[in-house]
Amino acid sequence: MGHTIYYHLELKEPGRAFRFIERVCRGLNLEYGLLEGEIIVRCSPNVEPLVIKNGEGFAKTYGREPCTSLYLLLLLSLSSFGSVELWED
Repeated sequence: MGHTIYYHLELKEPGRAFRFIERVCRGLNLEYGLLEGEIIVRCSPNVEPLVIKNGEGFAKTYGREPCTSLYLLLLLSLSSFGSVELWED
């Protein structure tokens, strides 16, 4: 079945947040990019990309590791640049 990560995010410093995500993704060899103010992280072809933006979002990970844990860590790390609420089902 599906496993989904939901979030509500408010970035006060989006530029610094992107540079942080860029650094982490390079270190973990994850594909990433910036498109129209959204940070897109791809962990695996078997998992939806994580689209990080101000407001609400979600990514279906199907509970596949390590992608689920990496997405959770990336999102929670962004609390240094604003506020993050996170939940799963």
